[in-house]
Amino acid sequence: MFPSAWEYHIAPQINDAVRWLLQEYGAAFDKFSNGLLKLLLSIQGMLQFVPWWGYVLIIAVLSWVAVKKIVPVVVLSLMPVIIGVFGLWGLAVETLAIVITSVVLALVIGIPLGILMAEVKIFDMIFRPILDAMQTMPSFVYLIPAMMLFGLGKVPAIIATLIYAAPPVMRLTSLGIQLVPKPAQEAARAYGATRWQLLTEVRIPLAMPSILAGVNQTTMMALAMVVIASMIGARGLGQEVLLAINRIDVGRGFEAGLGIVIMAIVIDRITQGMAKKWDPQKRA
Repeated sequence: MFPSAWEYHIAPQINDAVRWLLQEYGAAFDKFSNGLLKLLLSIQGMLQFVPWWGYVLIIAVLSWVAVKKIVPVVVLSLMPVIIGVFGLWGLAVETLAIVITSVVLALVIGIPLGILMAEVKIFDMIFRPILDAMQTMPSFVYLIPAMMLFGLGKVPAIIATLIYAAPPVMRLTSLGIQLVPKPAQEAARAYGATRWQLLTEVRIPLAMPSILAGVNQTTMMALAMVVIASMIGARGLGQEVLLAINRIDVGRGFEAGLGIVIMAIVIDRITQGMAKKWDPQKRA
């Protein structure tokens, strides 16, 4: 057995720090939570305004732009109809709203930080171990700080999903920029490009396939988090899975799980197709 005299727990200090944060900055957390909730409700309202057949058309257009093949376009367009047939359309829209909100925030934060990691080595040294820890941390752990600071509901679910889903886009943005061919950069410098022009007109465009692959992975991870986030009140399809587990209702869980799988397949195929369109080798 490990010697009990050597034990030291940091849990009391963490709890004290959380209490201090809530006492000193509780109003700020409430304002942030209200703003994030308004953003989520706005996105959810827009998604609910679109009729079911509108999603079929939107998916068809996006699929055609991404893959330009009739069979995949038809299949991807009709797959969401299965969600409606199962009576899960409203919950799927709620899930989509949470995913979109989380992914947008993850991209707004993650892409600039990824660029910063590629451009400034000290930031790369700082963020790399943090990203390692974020990606190895069990997903359930992200629920704890989100609940402590924001309570229960959709806002902490978005925060937890954001933290869980942000690392891939940061890593792949940084990696894509670092792997831009040196000859292309040297040619741009030879024509007098400034560092900003080199970044915005050469490095980022050439790194776009990698960045879009990061967007794809971030979206998939956000969608994977919805079931776990339902434990703190996120609702959506994850709630159906959670209820099915609690009631040992295999059929209900299968339907909700299949709905999540369908959403994942549609989003994955479209984002992958978009990423390939930006790849110079694929277009050549």
